[in-house]
Amino acid sequence: MKNLEELSEIVRSIAWGASDILQSYYRQDSQTPNLDIQEQKDGPVTAADVAVNAYILAELQSALGNAEFGYLSEETYKAYLEIHGQIPLPQSWVWIIDPLDGTRDFIDRTGEFAVHIALAYQGRPVLSVVAWPEQQKIYYAIKDAGAFVESRDGSRVKLQVSGRNLVRDLSIVTSRSHRDDRFNKLLHKLPCQNQLAVGSIGCKVATIVEQRADVYIALSGKSAPKDWDLAAPELILTEAGGRFTRFDGSALQYNRGDVSQWGGLLASNGCCHAALCGEAEAILAGIDESLK
Repeated sequence: MKNLEELSEIVRSIAWGASDILQSYYRQDSQTPNLDIQEQKDGPVTAADVAVNAYILAELQSALGNAEFGYLSEETYKAYLEIHGQIPLPQSWVWIIDPLDGTRDFIDRTGEFAVHIALAYQGRPVLSVVAWPEQQKIYYAIKDAGAFVESRDGSRVKLQVSGRNLVRDLSIVTSRSHRDDRFNKLLHKLPCQNQLAVGSIGCKVATIVEQRADVYIALSGKSAPKDWDLAAPELILTEAGGRFTRFDGSALQYNRGDVSQWGGLLASNGCCHAALCGEAEAILAGIDESLK
């Protein structure tokens, strides 16, 4: 198998190609098919999701084959589930792919959508790429080798989260749409009240590694973030010096069969991580008690 540096080069090239496809749909070039938006249980799916998914899978499999790698993609998981049931892919090395993270933002034209590609080994990410097409940037990381942002001209800058270490001074990056009453109550009671609304989870983490925000919280309700939402952004954040855990401090695991990441998750610059996790757990316990 190619080493991680070689794989990263391949995946970044694929991510730039995926970005170009997304932008052609986003700008609705004369040659581009209609978006064909389909509302589904877990959110909308467009022709752009399907086209980019097919492109990424074809490029990865052409370059790397199927012998050593599994492929866990948002757009193909349901077909896998129908055949195999809710069991993990059998390979130790698994590509986890979201061809269009932030589909609602893509449709609403906020510009805050991304492409996620991560390689996990035995359930933990070791290589990842997040492309933000509208910013013409690719964020990438390799386990224990740091995180970087690459521009279209090939220039690269190493990423480092902020050093802000007073809870009240931290900024929380939040969603515009994925917010229920329970989550809003949690946000209202947290000691840090600076908030920035951003779409895709990949774009949210990009704002943290570029020091425009410090904290992101995911709280499952009727649904939960999926493996493909989190695997790529997680590694970029942690390699830039941040932390991404469950509220109890435990690490996220991927390719477990159930692709939903239930419960409370917190990503941060790391400075007040444990304190914020404890605060969030305590606040939620109070909210849930009041709802009984």
